[in-house]
Amino acid sequence: MSFVVVTELNHVAYVKLHRPEVRNAFNPEMIAEITKIFHDLNARTDLRAVVLQGEGKVFCAGADLNWMKEMVNFSFVQNQDDSLKLFHMFESIAHCTLPVIGLVHGAAFGGALGLVAVCDEVIAEEGTQFCFSEVKLGIAPAVISSFVSKKAVPGKVRPLMLSGVVFNPHVAHQAGLVTEVVPAGEGHTAVQKVLHAYLQCGPEAVRATKKLLNNIDHMTWDQQRNSTTNLIAERRASAEGQEGLKSFLEKREPSWRSQ
Repeated sequence: MSFVVVTELNHVAYVKLHRPEVRNAFNPEMIAEITKIFHDLNARTDLRAVVLQGEGKVFCAGADLNWMKEMVNFSFVQNQDDSLKLFHMFESIAHCTLPVIGLVHGAAFGGALGLVAVCDEVIAEEGTQFCFSEVKLGIAPAVISSFVSKKAVPGKVRPLMLSGVVFNPHVAHQAGLVTEVVPAGEGHTAVQKVLHAYLQCGPEAVRATKKLLNNIDHMTWDQQRNSTTNLIAERRASAEGQEGLKSFLEKREPSWRSQ
């Protein structure tokens, strides 16, 4: 039984959480499935982008209730192993070199905000409710914190994580979790506009840029100097870079836009 449905159209992979009967909540099987899907997508050279979305009335409600019941009897080691698998899921999305666009509607609670954080761009529909609900259960938004802190504005997201209050898409936008807020029902149209922009760009250049952005914060100044100057030299000399520069000078469309 698959808990995630993947479809492809025009070099874009659409990854849809598919447990609408439990509001697309995570369980161990779903976590393993998402992790594998994104590892596999990352190896695909024919794809240009990924859209992450949820089936049914909400994007994702966080942890599955039955999974939470099992956690009550977990030992420390079992909890640690369980949490590590969750971390690897978020990491597989964050490190995917394809741009990942999130479409969020209905609700995104708890771990779902980890999914929001690892997307490169997030479209949220009006009326969506967001909540770092972990503290209300006496636990912490620990696993997702590494990913949330890389994306969100610290002073904006800190009180949301500490209080567990429910907040709207506009607050999520101010906090840096959401890129754009659109009217309810118009999320898919907004995603297509975003995809159009990505499809105008050189696919190798987009992947190389995302990889650079993921790694640059971990580099020393000398490493940044070497890495960035090497990257631009490589891109200029590459077949894609040459095609892009020549098409610009010749006032024509580059080859990747006609594919």
